[in-house]
Amino acid sequence: MELSYNQVYHMNPTEARKQMVHTYLQTGNISHTARVWNTSRQVVRKWVRRYQEQGDDGLADLPRRPHTSPRQTPAEVEQKVLEARKHTGFGTRRLAWHLWREQGIALSAHTIRHILRRHGVTTRRKKKRQVFYPAHWAWEEQRDYWLAQVDVKDILDKAALGTQLYERVKRLRLPRYQYTFCEARTRLRFVAYGFELHQSNVLLWVYLVMRWIRDFGIKELVVWQTDWGEEFGGDNPQKLSELQQRYFAPLGAQLARYPKGRKGYNGRVERSHRTDDEEFYVPLLGQIEDVPSLLAAASGWQAYYNLRRAHSGKGMEGKTPYEKLVELGYDVPEEFALFPVVLLDTVSTSWQLETGNDLLAHYEHG
Repeated sequence: MELSYNQVYHMNPTEARKQMVHTYLQTGNISHTARVWNTSRQVVRKWVRRYQEQGDDGLADLPRRPHTSPRQTPAEVEQKVLEARKHTGFGTRRLAWHLWREQGIALSAHTIRHILRRHGVTTRRKKKRQVFYPAHWAWEEQRDYWLAQVDVKDILDKAALGTQLYERVKRLRLPRYQYTFCEARTRLRFVAYGFELHQSNVLLWVYLVMRWIRDFGIKELVVWQTDWGEEFGGDNPQKLSELQQRYFAPLGAQLARYPKGRKGYNGRVERSHRTDDEEFYVPLLGQIEDVPSLLAAASGWQAYYNLRRAHSGKGMEGKTPYEKLVELGYDVPEEFALFPVVLLDTVSTSWQLETGNDLLAHYEHG
């Protein structure tokens, strides 16, 4: 069975062209050569012309890259992209905003992706979000309440910190727990610290955050969405009802639970904790010497996170949490983003009352 030009081409492109040109040189007929090789006359003419102009060299593949690339990003700009990627670890969209804000370099995420690929820098693919049964999803844009994703981070995490920093936290006797309030639409965060993880600390923290929000004139209901930890009432319906009626409702707050095993509902506060490790604890714990220096550093990090750090998640488009808050119509000063970072144990334990009394009575009369 005779082979067609395409069949020989897929085995050896240059050899296919040589054989086809050889047939033409024997017959001198374009149409006959095209029929023999089961291809078009245009293909025959193309390679005969190349052979006549350049000989066997003309039958090789020509490079597809253009001789000039007038729109290619300058080498010095590409180097700044690579340096920013190495320093921040940001994805393409956040890199685009970071470069524009910090260095005035305007590049699209698409261009940055190509630059990283050319230099062998890979980007992580986002996992497709699983769809679960209805609950308080962060991306429910139309709502007349604040949805706060709330969690307590265990700072003493060897996998995140590494052995050296892990041992440093233990040696310096730094607080182990970070209490985090993250408003879902804006990513605005308020944090506090504690040596212990218990309900007294939680209730004090709820009160301080809610009073801070109310003092700046924000009146909406604030939904505190948490996991099923005992410090938030666990899975005891009676305890949950008591917490809601006695502590949350008087403050205009509502205690909520995401479904067990469905951490995706609190994905934004969970993701912010990874950011804490990558951009705060790992780079700065080596410089922290005691609890006051930790609280001071955490205050600076919270201010940067709320007022300066660009966010690229859904609906953020490179805005800071404070900028997003203002965009949503809230007329509050920048000071609102500077919630005091406190050590809860020093207050909650000293103000602890005997069973049956209201832990927050001190605040109401203070």
